Amino acid sequence: MNIDMETNRLRIGTVLWIMLAGISFVPVGARAQTGGSQQQSYEAVRQIFYLTNQERAADGLQSLRWDPALATAATQHAVRIVMDERSLSHQYPGEPDLVARAAQAGAHFQALAENIAIGPGAQAVERQWMNSAPHRANILDPQMNAIGIAVLERHGFLYAVEDFSNAPEALTPGQVERKVQDLLRDQGIDPTGPRSVGEQACAMNEGTPAGAMDIGQVKAVVRFQTSDLSRLPNGVAQQLRGGRFTKAAVGSCRVQGNFTTYRVAVVLY
Repeated sequence: MNIDMETNRLRIGTVLWIMLAGISFVPVGARAQTGGSQQQSYEAVRQIFYLTNQERAADGLQSLRWDPALATAATQHAVRIVMDERSLSHQYPGEPDLVARAAQAGAHFQALAENIAIGPGAQAVERQWMNSAPHRANILDPQMNAIGIAVLERHGFLYAVEDFSNAPEALTPGQVERKVQDLLRDQGIDPTGPRSVGEQACAMNEGTPAGAMDIGQVKAVVRFQTSDLSRLPNGVAQQLRGGRFTKAAVGSCRVQGNFTTYRVAVVLY
């Protein structure tokens, strides 16, 4: 049995600036035009989707939800694999890379991973992925929560692509601010300063917003972007140690792009 496989992984980190101042499965979205003689095998897509989540369940992990945007990105790449046929790659000449493909398809993510393979059947492809350490790591990655799959059939072989992502929930600026406020309370800081001051600071790349000094002496303005609101970035946490700050105004503003990150400003007193 001959199966060719490749895997790809990408992680997105945290960006930080500090300025001190005094399911049901329906393959919707996978129906991209393939052209040529290859055809999308929706039965194989269903099988791989089921088998992947079965493997995760056996490992005590949550099931991956279907992401139509990832399925579109996977289909686009499967077409390129069929066109090349001679080699497996995550990026062919003139083709966008995994990040760009997922973004152009409309996916939002903190992390991405991809498995690709050519094989005689869905079960055989899944079995070989699970017998390969890097492919298995993608399938059983506890941080991943979404998947899109494409399988094209040509000359009796399946050309399979599964794209994984860590796709966090989309939060409003108010929800982001409340999460950061809770983290500040854990540090012994009162986060009830005016939201308007925090949002002005968030909209600025540097400096202190107008009206901030009306509350008291501004000791620091911290601005950061993060994809993880379960904790403060290390640089911010270090600045808060020592009891120097007692009050804060928190503001959030939207970040453009497909990497799901949140921009936050904290004016500290």
